[in-house]
Amino acid sequence: MSRFTEELRDPWALLLGATAAGAAWAVDVHPAGAAVAGVAVWLTKAFASAWQSTGDESRPEPQGPPVARGSAEEAWLRRAERAAGSFADLAGSMRGQILLDRIADMRPQVDDTVGTLRRLAGHASVTGSALARFDPRFLDQERARLTQARRTARQEVAGELDRSIAALDAQREVYGRLSGARERVLARLESGAISLEGLVARAVEISAMTATSGGADGGGQALHDLTTELELTRQSLHEVEEATRRDLGP
Repeated sequence: MSRFTEELRDPWALLLGATAAGAAWAVDVHPAGAAVAGVAVWLTKAFASAWQSTGDESRPEPQGPPVARGSAEEAWLRRAERAAGSFADLAGSMRGQILLDRIADMRPQVDDTVGTLRRLAGHASVTGSALARFDPRFLDQERARLTQARRTARQEVAGELDRSIAALDAQREVYGRLSGARERVLARLESGAISLEGLVARAVEISAMTATSGGADGGGQALHDLTTELELTRQSLHEVEEATRRDLGP
């Protein structure tokens, strides 16, 4: 399946096309003309996204840990990138329109958010690779065996057993810290990706509201709320990234 065909099946492309057709119909455009406008927007969005994706593949990957293929973090990252691409297409179509220019101006914040999510996904892959080196069940079994042996050990052996038990405990603590860090990053990746998808949906809604109302009534407050939500998400992701670095630091 070609990239263009995949983009044609993108629900955001269909939603944008339907919104454009609805807006045209609302301002008394003939139904046939409204349908043509909707199809044009749908095809343009699909083509632009396919072209952008091709260009992205030719550019070098941003600095940061690589994201493991087929991992949970890669799946959330792809969803976030897809939402950002849909937002970019939507924002581009709004340039030059009063009020809606503010949505287009949010593009750098969206890009920054995706960049942070990409780095967080890399961190999640790093922790996943590290966790694969541990066998927690084996560590628990070894500790139980050594603890049992310690109960009946002679004094000259007890000290060595104590050191072995302490070494196992240290490994279990490392495993616990890495597991906790990965779980937190995955949860934030999920939240970030879904937040971006919600951002696109609300931007489409604001676009439709503005087109059908012919003014900024209600749209101004909705835009303010949207901008605030995006900035809070962006800042929160940066804080999570810093916390993750501390968790993985020496």
